[in-house]
Amino acid sequence: MLLADTNIWLEIILEQERSEEAKRFLNSVDPETLAITELSLDSIGIILIRLKKADAFEKFLADTIEDSPILKIRLTPAELRLVIKAHQNFNLDFEDAYQYVAAKKYGFTLVSFDSDFDRTDRGRKSPNQITK
Repeated sequence: MLLADTNIWLEIILEQERSEEAKRFLNSVDPETLAITELSLDSIGIILIRLKKADAFEKFLADTIEDSPILKIRLTPAELRLVIKAHQNFNLDFEDAYQYVAAKKYGFTLVSFDSDFDRTDRGRKSPNQITK
């Protein structure tokens, strides 16, 4: 299973520099092998609303999330203590620490453009590493 970090989705939605790489990745994997955290969903919503792109968030939810086999995962309040430890141990911000703990909890490979995960014991894979 693969946990797609927030930046994978945002690259595509915001048509950023690495959006083609992110699209290739998402198109190359079975959606049943993909997961997204509730924190990523919330973060995408926050960013898109802030950018006055509510319609893009609604389209993302309709086209990608709703009625999709993509697994939606979350951490329990008790597991948030592990997020604090990951922040302290690997110098990650809250969102990255959350993604790290979620990937570790479920045994998923974290797919991200964010090299901060390279400091962790689990690392990460870039989209290109998955599609090769």
